[in-house]
Amino acid sequence: MTDRERLPGRRDSTIVEFFHDNIHYTAGFSRFADGRLAEVFLNGGKLDSQTDVFARDCAIAASLALQSGCPADDLRAALTRTGAGGAAGALSVALDCIAEVAP
Repeated sequence: MTDRERLPGRRDSTIVEFFHDNIHYTAGFSRFADGRLAEVFLNGGKLDSQTDVFARDCAIAASLALQSGCPADDLRAALTRTGAGGAAGALSVALDCIAEVAP
């Protein structure tokens, strides 16, 4: 098992907001000192709704993968895409939005 790369207790983060399937999402993210994506926080829909819980759980799993060495581009490529190549799920949309924000 790969050791998880730890983050400092205090770190800068950035927020992006988007709509997906008529649901408003807020994604927060932080980067490692070298600019790699380190963690993602994702909330959507009504607090503690199934949509919100699913979004938060997906972001936690993504953050653990990122901190264990999975490159953000590999994670993005592994997630479901539509037939037209667009993001199919909220985490995919969030990672696409984050990729557009310069480190």
